[in-house]
Amino acid sequence: MADLNGELTAPLIDSEVAIDVNGLLERGTDAALDESPYAFLGAPPLELPPMSPIDPFRNQIPSISGMYEWCKTVLCLPIAAARLVLFGIAIAVGYVATLVALYGWNDKQNPMPRWRCRAMWLTRLCARLILFSFGSTSNGLYNYQWIKRKGRPAPREIAPIVVCNHISYIEPIFFFYELIPTMVASESHDSLPFVGTIVRAMQVIYVDRFSPQSRKLAIHEIKFAADGFSIISLLETRKQRKASSNDFPRVMLFPEGTTTNGRFLISFRLGAFLPGLPLQPVVVRYPYVHFDQSWGNVNLLKLMFRMFTQFHNFMEVEYLPVIFPDESKQQNITKFSDRWLPFICFCTNLSQTSNAMSRALNVLQTTHSFGDMILFSRASELGKERCSNYMVEMGWVENSFNISTSEAVVLLDKFLAMDPDSNGRVQIYGFLKAYGLCLNPLGEKIFGYLDTDKKGSITFRQFLTGSALIRKQPSFWRACETAFAKCCENSTDCISTEQLHQLFDTTADGVIRKDEFMECLQKNPLLIALFSTHLKTDDQSEIA
Repeated sequence: MADLNGELTAPLIDSEVAIDVNGLLERGTDAALDESPYAFLGAPPLELPPMSPIDPFRNQIPSISGMYEWCKTVLCLPIAAARLVLFGIAIAVGYVATLVALYGWNDKQNPMPRWRCRAMWLTRLCARLILFSFGSTSNGLYNYQWIKRKGRPAPREIAPIVVCNHISYIEPIFFFYELIPTMVASESHDSLPFVGTIVRAMQVIYVDRFSPQSRKLAIHEIKFAADGFSIISLLETRKQRKASSNDFPRVMLFPEGTTTNGRFLISFRLGAFLPGLPLQPVVVRYPYVHFDQSWGNVNLLKLMFRMFTQFHNFMEVEYLPVIFPDESKQQNITKFSDRWLPFICFCTNLSQTSNAMSRALNVLQTTHSFGDMILFSRASELGKERCSNYMVEMGWVENSFNISTSEAVVLLDKFLAMDPDSNGRVQIYGFLKAYGLCLNPLGEKIFGYLDTDKKGSITFRQFLTGSALIRKQPSFWRACETAFAKCCENSTDCISTEQLHQLFDTTADGVIRKDEFMECLQKNPLLIALFSTHLKTDDQSEIA
């Protein structure tokens, strides 16, 4: 029964014409057991390429191992204490110097006056002392005490943007000392006691990459850049303003968006390439034998302790040739500046940069992204074993299925509620239980749609991509609206009242509103199959 506002109301629960789900399934699915449960949407079978066995975030030596390392750690404890004192002094002096440089200056739109920049020299020297405390000096061989450099940074007027691979927290400290650049930082960093002060002094570009409002701003508030040939978002306009003005520091970006183990390059984010300006790639290496310095998925305090208890930590920095925008592409951008074509053209710069960096590092490029680290961290927070099982190559997933990392995290929570085993696989019973479904032909068909390798269990990657593929279908939202209308018209003729309220009555008030219904199917698109019996008959042409 529906009220005048189009809501499924409480009397639906007590209706005498309620039909049990199993009975409905017997009536509607016997004729086509082998048919896909989502054929009525026009959804193709789920086909996935093999999952890469690569984990680009895994530290190769996460703990102290071997007699040599244990003896060295014990011997270095007094050295570590001295380094810690030096580290504390450098932090304190740098903080005071930065406060002096920033005193009375709150302008985030214009470049910092020169006298304030000169005051930051003391902070730069403190940054070099911090590197020294971790085991680093300058010139000579190649440890942190003697950092090996190859090539030179291009002048700021030639290459206003610098991009680098990201392995450790050491790179921002090194480049702060070396280039004094502007970097991209999360808005949350501004409120941190010490880091926030340094971040403001670096005139950073603040980004909230998880904010829907920020994404909408980036989509809707577009404008011509200063050079007049590219269309970019408001965020990119700020980047280009800083990059195109020699009064600002050069812009330093880590396009991977997170740290890796240095053995692979993961998917690049587009921020460094959208302005269409010349950029200089830089690659950083940390040669090691006994201790892998990559941050990856290692605890920060543990990593710092290991660094303090090494005789030396090795670091190599190589500046690669500047990459200039393709002039023919720029002409195309001028011609089609009122369309989205510029974003496609910018991908040429991205491809050239990633290829140059992967060749210099002699590493493979993967389709993992920052989103995979978010999924890894979420699984770790919930105490799951072998959290790398829940990485999905998010760069590929985002491009193929148009699903965001935040949406993937919601689906991960749903998947983890299905009680996956130590290999990260879920059996059909856990899958059906999480949805409150019974073991019946339709439930088996839904599960079988995801079980592409026919192992009798599914991975999170299959669950995520299957859910995203169904939601991506052009007829999906129309099918959701039709399903709600059918349930309003026919009372309990779609699925049982008990199951209907268990799945869709999120406020537990006995009323299923349309927004609740649609939101539930948005988060759980696989459930649209429960209404397939009614949607694929007389309404199929309407849905299509």
